[in-house]
Amino acid sequence: MQPELRAAIVQDAATEQVLMLAWMDDDALRLTRETGEAHFWSRSRRRLWRKGETSGNTLAIEELREDCDGDAILLRVRAGGAACHTGSASCFAPALWRTVAERALTRPEGSYVAQLLDDGVGACARKVGEEGLEAALAAVGESDERLVSEIADLVFHTYVLLAARGLDVAAVERELARRER
Repeated sequence: MQPELRAAIVQDAATEQVLMLAWMDDDALRLTRETGEAHFWSRSRRRLWRKGETSGNTLAIEELREDCDGDAILLRVRAGGAACHTGSASCFAPALWRTVAERALTRPEGSYVAQLLDDGVGACARKVGEEGLEAALAAVGESDERLVSEIADLVFHTYVLLAARGLDVAAVERELARRER
């Protein structure tokens, strides 16, 4: 029998980025409070688990708040690595980034991302340069559709370059937010 579960929203305490949504029962909440590390109820495995027990990517609790009627919990944390099983800092990262991060982590055979990453940072950087030039040329001499296509290639290869350097797209998002201020 599945225990009564509450939604647990996990947020980075420093950046306020939402990292993940998980589920907690009373035991997970008790263990989280006792240990200072996030524990959840896995609906797929039907058991308690400590975030990071296999990946090493733990969540240290900075603050824990229950909502007004007690059916949801906000965990403000310091993440000790990626929150998402794909290797991304957040489960709410753009879908393309989650795919790139997952393929960087698992390196599936036949994956274009894995091939690019295996070629190294220099090859990934050259690909970004090539795609940037193609986007610039499309902007001044080709159709809107061609420009959009080239920009899509540039964004994709930029994500791969970030993965090749071991960076997360969240770092770019933080830099843009910093500049906005």
